[in-house]
Amino acid sequence: MQFCAPARARWWAPSEDMMILLVTSSNRRLECGAALEQSIGESVEVCETVRKAASMLRNNEYSSVILDDPMVEAEGEALESLLNNIGLAVPVYVNLAVSNAERIARELRLALRRNRESRMIAVRAAESQLRSEIRDAVTGILLSAQLAMRTPELPAEALEKLNSVCQLASNIRSRLESVN
Repeated sequence: MQFCAPARARWWAPSEDMMILLVTSSNRRLECGAALEQSIGESVEVCETVRKAASMLRNNEYSSVILDDPMVEAEGEALESLLNNIGLAVPVYVNLAVSNAERIARELRLALRRNRESRMIAVRAAESQLRSEIRDAVTGILLSAQLAMRTPELPAEALEKLNSVCQLASNIRSRLESVN
């Protein structure tokens, strides 16, 4: 029999709340799920098989997937399917036979913190790269507009529009530099 159910129903939780998926066949699964939910503050769904967990990952979004080591060993072939569907969830490997819920919660918090920090580093790097690319494009626009303004016998209306382009490009450049 496959058992897969929330450790404790939370009918009031908004749909954007993240959940934790606990994958274990341990007899302590419901107790551990409830303790994790209490400790972490996220809903916990408990699943008895890796195959069922992979199916759940295709249909739901989780902040993390806690995998019991003995299950990983026993259902190795299904693990690849699970990992292919894990998305942004953080995998955490534990052994419920030797770890209590408090230790699992601590390991989960650490894994989530490391993941959050690495995402922030990636976001900052992407922002910096994008800012640099935009700054380069704005500089190109500014130089081209300034060169076009030097064209002899340029109609006054065109000169006015190019001047406006230069002013806008300078404002954008100033904003980009003030963000750094």
